[in-house]
Amino acid sequence: MKMVLRALTAFGLGLSLAGSAAAQEHEEGGTPHYPLKKPVEQNWTFDGPLGTFDRGQLQRGFKVYREVCSSCHSLDLIAFRNLQDLGYSEEQVRAIAAEYEVQDGPNEAGDMFTRPATPSDYFPAPFANPEQAAASNNGAAPPDLSLMAKARAVERGFPTFVFDVFTQYAEGGVDYVYSLLTGYGEEPPHGVEIPEGTYYNPYFISGPALAMAPPLSDGQVTYDDGAPQTVDQYARDVSAFLAWAAEPHMEARKQTGFTVMIFLVLFGGLVYLTKRKIWAELH
Repeated sequence: MKMVLRALTAFGLGLSLAGSAAAQEHEEGGTPHYPLKKPVEQNWTFDGPLGTFDRGQLQRGFKVYREVCSSCHSLDLIAFRNLQDLGYSEEQVRAIAAEYEVQDGPNEAGDMFTRPATPSDYFPAPFANPEQAAASNNGAAPPDLSLMAKARAVERGFPTFVFDVFTQYAEGGVDYVYSLLTGYGEEPPHGVEIPEGTYYNPYFISGPALAMAPPLSDGQVTYDDGAPQTVDQYARDVSAFLAWAAEPHMEARKQTGFTVMIFLVLFGGLVYLTKRKIWAELH
């Protein structure tokens, strides 16, 4: 045990020295490591093995997506009927879908046409193709947000990832999205060059700046439930919505996993008692 602890201590010291060397290398003009700041772990209602979504928060996050994010970002893997999981009724889902136009066809003449969307349709993309999306956004096509909360996650490093095994931390992508949305406004550190037409954000995973301008501002979206209309609240709500979009069946998965764990504990106890009874008679 002592040898294991010594090895872990030495490994942690080595990583610390490596981090110091990396920081020194950055200061001396070496290759920087991104993101410049790691996302801070947030408290979410859906974290942990028994976490659940807050339907009110999901509806607010969906409103932020509709009024802010949907002008650039698609949501290709989500159908309108999935919105019933957010607490909307079937009539409300039909009304929301009817606000969108989708392409259909061909008709009898062989032509494509547009029609109001129905609950079975998927959210239409804001651009016809990636080339059009890139041309409308300074050469950078906005990514689809369907799986963003799962696809973007910053490595937490040693020894944090060891504890993540026991805490079942799986919200790294959500924390990243929240940190990115609230990370604008800081001044870049000395020596960091920001390309023209980009915006400094220390939480961006691919560089010191990104082409997306700060998307949120206080009072931008009106909430009907009295929640704060601030950048922090908008970012928190839309991040939770994207967590749901990336894994709509998360609650069912966690409930099934909890049931399986209870079964395994009971089954293990029965196996142990059976073993005791069998070997007691043999001896």
